[in-house]
Amino acid sequence: MRILGIDPGSRTTGYAVVDAQGATLRCAECGVVAVSARLPLERRLAEILNGLREIVDELRPDVAAVEDIFHAVNARSALALGQARGVALAAAGIAGLTVYAYPPSVVKQAVTGRGRATKDQVARMVRLLVGLTRAPRADAADALAVAVTHAQRQKWRLA
Repeated sequence: MRILGIDPGSRTTGYAVVDAQGATLRCAECGVVAVSARLPLERRLAEILNGLREIVDELRPDVAAVEDIFHAVNARSALALGQARGVALAAAGIAGLTVYAYPPSVVKQAVTGRGRATKDQVARMVRLLVGLTRAPRADAADALAVAVTHAQRQKWRLA
């Protein structure tokens, strides 16, 4: 199964594509769709949509896993994050992908064994779990963690 993991953000959206074969996980690609903070929100969202659509067209995932929104520092940040998440859902929907959502604490628990793990702990663990030689950028590591979480959950559902 090929899983697209997405960590939505209004300036930087992390993505990762993980191939899951039984207990083996391999990172096919991970990175970020970064947009200029100087652009108006509607242009940033359009660029995120276009970037994710290109990734889906090129890497052809079977499903998508997206991180749920957590409480934000302020309402404006939460709204922008929600809009970026909506764009990620739209990109998956356009491609006909089934989308699974996971709260941040569930992702951290699945990857590190601790629901309150730090970003560094998550990055180190996903690097080991998918066989990377070095930890990816933070947003890409978060997207990898979401994809790994889905792979683990799917394995449990099939068992």
